[in-house]
Amino acid sequence: MKRNLVTGGSGFLGSHLSKKLIDKDEEVICIDNFFTGTKKNLESIIHHPNFELIRHDVTEPLRIEVDRIWHLACPASPVHYQFNPIKTTKTSFMGTYNMLGLAKRVGARFLLASTSEIYGDPEEHPQTELYNGSVNPIGIRSCYDEGKRIAETLCSDYNRVHGVDIRIMRIFNTYGPNMRFDDGRVVSNFIIQALKNEKITLYGMGEQTRSFCYVDDLIEGMILLMESNYQKPINIGNPNEFSIKQLGNIIREIINPNLEFTYKDLPQDDPKQRKPSISLAKEILNWEPKIELREGLLKTIEWFKINS
Repeated sequence: MKRNLVTGGSGFLGSHLSKKLIDKDEEVICIDNFFTGTKKNLESIIHHPNFELIRHDVTEPLRIEVDRIWHLACPASPVHYQFNPIKTTKTSFMGTYNMLGLAKRVGARFLLASTSEIYGDPEEHPQTELYNGSVNPIGIRSCYDEGKRIAETLCSDYNRVHGVDIRIMRIFNTYGPNMRFDDGRVVSNFIIQALKNEKITLYGMGEQTRSFCYVDDLIEGMILLMESNYQKPINIGNPNEFSIKQLGNIIREIINPNLEFTYKDLPQDDPKQRKPSISLAKEILNWEPKIELREGLLKTIEWFKINS
């Protein structure tokens, strides 16, 4: 029976991963400081004999015996990672440093949940893993963007210098049940506004594009990557590209077609385009997403309705 450590395990992605590993009859130790995570996300497994929950901040070292480390700990929404940008940078660097040190000591396989944000406002479209990105190192988003970039550097150096068995997963926009109501990202924002019969907020004219991956597809890709032998960065996301206004129109159509849009200025360094090339994921992992945007939104909206 594999023993898994999931950092940020009570968050959006961490809770889905923890449940999936429990379903696979593996042991899961979840650590979280509960800055953005919540125990409610773990209700269905918190009393399972193979599950253990520990309140811990990854910026502090941890001594524990595990076989695999899934390093997901870091606020991922601009609202939350900009709340305390120094802490976000510290979490990305010190948290990854501490967990890689643990992986080195116990010989654990290590997966970093990196991000498409390492590409910044991309000059290449779609983004391949060979593209090095266009990131503002001193902007309001850089605590997260550059934090994840240095986390990838640490992983690569621990692999080269110490032989740590690493995986680097560049996650593109993901949505689904267990998102926070105050998550601050576009899918949850639009759903909450629509359910409250409020105007849907677009930044700029809503022409910027994103690619939205349903969480079940994402977790499947994450597990396939951990079980593979691939040690370089790999994109996991849905390559179907939508403008933010198109997303708003789909959500309006499902919840209330009479809702209006309201417009605000674009935030600093907000990427104009975001679309993954998943050729490597198809080739290496035999993975591609199965759930289309409308189907995933219906599931997500139903969850928000039930839990509101």
